[in-house]
Amino acid sequence: MPRFLLWIAGARWGAPLVGALLAWGCAPEPPAKNPPTTQEAVEPLSVVFEGGMLYSGEDQPPIRADLGVREDRIAAIGDLGDVPAELRLDVTGLAVAPGFVDIHSHAIRTDPERSGIYLWPDAENLIRQGVTSIIGGPDGTSPLPVADDLMAIEAAPASVNFGTFVGQGSIRERVVGDEDRPATAQEIEAMRGEVAAAMRAGAFGLSSGLIYPPGSFASTEEIIELARVAAQYDGIYISHMRNEARGVMEAIAETIRIGEEGGLPAQITHHKVIGNAMWGRSVETLAMVDAAVARGVDVSMDQYPYTASSTSLLAVFPRWSLDGDAAARRARMEDPGERARLREAIVELLVNERGGDDPPSDTVLAECSWDPDLNGLSLARVLQRRSRPVTVTEAAELVIELQHAGGCSVIYHAMSEGDIERIMQHPRTMVAADGSIMAPGEGVPHPRNYGAFARVLAEYVRERGVLPLHTAIHKMTRLPADRIGLADRGRLTVGAVADIVAFDADAVVDRATFADPHRYAEGVHHVLVSGRAVLLDGRMTGERPGRVLRSNAASTGSAAGSAAVQ
Repeated sequence: MPRFLLWIAGARWGAPLVGALLAWGCAPEPPAKNPPTTQEAVEPLSVVFEGGMLYSGEDQPPIRADLGVREDRIAAIGDLGDVPAELRLDVTGLAVAPGFVDIHSHAIRTDPERSGIYLWPDAENLIRQGVTSIIGGPDGTSPLPVADDLMAIEAAPASVNFGTFVGQGSIRERVVGDEDRPATAQEIEAMRGEVAAAMRAGAFGLSSGLIYPPGSFASTEEIIELARVAAQYDGIYISHMRNEARGVMEAIAETIRIGEEGGLPAQITHHKVIGNAMWGRSVETLAMVDAAVARGVDVSMDQYPYTASSTSLLAVFPRWSLDGDAAARRARMEDPGERARLREAIVELLVNERGGDDPPSDTVLAECSWDPDLNGLSLARVLQRRSRPVTVTEAAELVIELQHAGGCSVIYHAMSEGDIERIMQHPRTMVAADGSIMAPGEGVPHPRNYGAFARVLAEYVRERGVLPLHTAIHKMTRLPADRIGLADRGRLTVGAVADIVAFDADAVVDRATFADPHRYAEGVHHVLVSGRAVLLDGRMTGERPGRVLRSNAASTGSAAGSAAVQ
């Protein structure tokens, strides 16, 4: 018996075509009229994936079927053995899924000359994981105006699709400056105008990074005022919360409040519980999310699959020490009395939050651009090289010295696997890398840049069984796409944009490690973006068909439902 056949109603080859509706795992009703059987009668397809296990993007088991692409859209699902095609890919034994959507990406920063998507538009570290769409502007930081960068990327496309949030911290810096003070009524109105302009340009919502100055200087009420503007354009609020350690409960409560009073969905980004004393408390954080959802607040989460975070040295600087510009901070570090006070505060934060079991050893320098010899060294190793005692107090003094010299990005080993797995299994958690576009080269960055999505598939699906494969794929595709209204991505359905990945579920693996992070993932065979192959038989093609993703507000100028590609 031939397998079922699904055709598009209204295809250009005319009236003889009969559409057959198909639900995963269910045979369609017999067509009233047989479709054409000769190749001459069938309009050719661009690409056919033949014999694979198709994962729709829903949280459902796969079906075995062929999938056909015509131009940039999925055109047919079924038995396509007799349909002519320009390219046929034998994917027997492979998983075929929607291209993965990374809802938290640092692929673009405020300095375009050094931003990943501008330097490495092939985005090989993402493509080799199956990622086809990335959403930038997280943690309260985005270029302003948003429209300028979207147009620049549109003019020089990458291999991946790109969209963005607008950053609350960037807006506050532009309007209020670097001071730790309340915004005036006039400044709040100006910031509201910045949010509205970004949303009309196509931003998907408002992001905040409330541990980073100057966004951290904003009150909850100030952020709610900005969130209300994003809500008018059907945006979401996504937050790197004020605290992910001892204050995580209060931070979650604030995030929920902003979503509830702002009138928009709220997302806890890279949800984690930091610090040994807090390990296991994800039971409580997830209960808070569930309670909010139960009373009607739309709250979700994303997560990367590692027990170490990565950010700057400033993460262990108390808020009072970050008031003002870089010169003011340097002066504070140079004042003997202020330096002693600062050192004491950093010791406390290293011991109780960011430092893990052994703060000097568990705090590792990822990149110090002013001294590459420090890259990859722990604070303990640097102290040893300088013949200094390896103590937490000396580590805190070293942190001040390094920040005074120019600062570094840092990897903090301070989370537990139990919390990682518990958060991952929650139905409202999606996968996100919190990484950038990069190529093997400088620094010793977090391996999530090269392996986050592949690591979930290899470690947490295949090796540990934390998630079934179809659930993991759902968390990488349909869940994040629906979160920001990408109605035609993140799914394998007829009419959807042909962003598609084919990978070997038994062999996909992340090769990047903390010691050797510049290594591409393996096991992904083919990747299509908008119907064009960017990875074919495991080799990059050089194609750059990525599109700029804009919310529907960009075309309507007001609140809208789903998102659209402009």
